[in-house]
Amino acid sequence: MAGAALYYEDAEIGDAIGPVRRTVTDEQVREFVGIWVPGRDTSRFTQDETARDHGQPAPIVPGAMSMAVVSQMLTGWSSTVTLREVDVIFRQMVLHNTSLNVGGVVTDKRLKDGAAHVECDVFIDDVEGNRLVLGQAVVTLPLRRG
Repeated sequence: MAGAALYYEDAEIGDAIGPVRRTVTDEQVREFVGIWVPGRDTSRFTQDETARDHGQPAPIVPGAMSMAVVSQMLTGWSSTVTLREVDVIFRQMVLHNTSLNVGGVVTDKRLKDGAAHVECDVFIDDVEGNRLVLGQAVVTLPLRRG
């Protein structure tokens, strides 16, 4: 559920976005990969043995799904957010059934081509504070004055 209406004038550099607590379950990953790459072998994302054969400790959350989790956090920040760009770096594996903190911080604001852009650093951390995913995003917010 998206937060209350937020306007460009309300967002300040340094403002925290979230974090929100999130756990990606085995079932969610199975459903995601079934839609994401139907008909292709996705067992490294869903089966322990295949994951280990690929050098992973356990099945991992696909990168595209981690990006979707970050995107969902941003669009949940406010009902007025429009997501424009998300770019992330995967620093460590995101494992299934792990409690995660997904958040961000406002790093810049600018008016560009009549749109009110807000730039953010975004992240996914595990509960021990290990940074698993790090990136940047751009959202737009409406202007209060019109």
